[in-house]
Amino acid sequence: MTQRDGTIAAKPRVAWRRTAGEVSLPEVHRSIAVPTTASFWRKLAAFSGPGFLVAVGYMDPGNWATDLAGGAQFGYSLLAVIMISNLMAILLQHLCIKLGVATGRDLAQACRDHYSTPTVWLLWVLCELAIAACDLAEVVGSAIGLQLLFGIPLVWGCIVTASDVLLVLYLQTKGFRYVEAIVITLIATIGGCFAAELIFSKPSPSGILLGFIPNPGIVANQEMLYVSIGILGATVMPHNLYLHSSIVQTRKFEQTPEGRREAVKFATIDSSAALMFALFVNSAILILAAAVFHWSGHQEVAEIQDAYKLLSPLLGVGVASALFAVALLASGQNSTLTGTLAGQIVMEGFLNFRITPWLRRLITRLIAIVPAVFIIGIFGEGKTTELLVASQVVLSMQLGFAVWPLMRFTGEKAKMGEFANRLWVKILGWTAAGIIIVLNLKLLFDIFVPDPVRKTFYGFIGLPMPE
Repeated sequence: MTQRDGTIAAKPRVAWRRTAGEVSLPEVHRSIAVPTTASFWRKLAAFSGPGFLVAVGYMDPGNWATDLAGGAQFGYSLLAVIMISNLMAILLQHLCIKLGVATGRDLAQACRDHYSTPTVWLLWVLCELAIAACDLAEVVGSAIGLQLLFGIPLVWGCIVTASDVLLVLYLQTKGFRYVEAIVITLIATIGGCFAAELIFSKPSPSGILLGFIPNPGIVANQEMLYVSIGILGATVMPHNLYLHSSIVQTRKFEQTPEGRREAVKFATIDSSAALMFALFVNSAILILAAAVFHWSGHQEVAEIQDAYKLLSPLLGVGVASALFAVALLASGQNSTLTGTLAGQIVMEGFLNFRITPWLRRLITRLIAIVPAVFIIGIFGEGKTTELLVASQVVLSMQLGFAVWPLMRFTGEKAKMGEFANRLWVKILGWTAAGIIIVLNLKLLFDIFVPDPVRKTFYGFIGLPMPE
């Protein structure tokens, strides 16, 4: 209460409880120079790279399983889900860029500063589960690729993938640009393989265009919804939100309002372009499955191995199956690079706990390899694609716990200053968060609630009970 007029003064909004402290990924933080007086294209080149590291997570082997299942079973119908998921991803990754540039914190560090210790530990555990699910998809995908190309048994293929620890460590010692160069090369390999597959399969242009139009029937059909949420989980990766807010800080941009605005602009261009390429790859997988399997009476094809065996005979092109396997192997190996960085960022950011990168990577790999080897050993190799799809649904379940704090932090002017979200960004962002959370709750409800209860509930709200 003021002494002059007796009114109660508003409490100032709290920004951050502590100073930024330790930087994110200290070994590469602000290690790449950005020219201050160069042309637009040279500056864009300096900022290009992190977006493609993030895009890797949007085309990892988990996407293959969900996209193949969606295309084979439902034709082009789920292309709209891929497109909407990709647009959500572009928006959310833009917000990650703003958080990292404006505050000098990654999302995990921001959570540790803002939330209580029990909440921070809960968010950390959930994020580690998401990384484990993602790494599981990478392990199984790489193992399948090795089996298809070289005949290596899946169990041994899963174990062989642990050797990528050495590759990651070597690249990190050479510099962050080397990591980006390897990733972009592998992405180009994946894109080239699928461009050729689309030429071979000759899909229907009109069917593709109609597939990009959203269909309300997706929500009412439980099987379509399950695959759709798997696509959502495979496309919008929760750990990518933590990753991007960190690696955008590898650029040595000017620490002024103008320098930060420029960094946000160029990093967003880089991210959006990379994610549009990811949209092409994901759409190509689904389009290929629809064109080759759905319309030829092979709607039951959901296993990556079955797709590999049928592609060349159905298309009449000998190299079609080999290109498919090469792209799968490149996808799995590519994802391991970003998984390493994400695991390091999450552990250091949430817990302020640092361990050597090789030990961190080994722990993450074992968490993925042990269940993969166990399930394949007990249930056989036929369960691998189901394992991939389930891992993507697990990823989707974690999304809300990453999107919520991201939207909250980037919407607060006290934390973000002039970079706080505008009203239209808040509306779009919270709408995306709401869609993610509601769809996940519906899926859990339909999977675990008994049929009589579900029948009563859907009858009460006037909707048909999902099959």
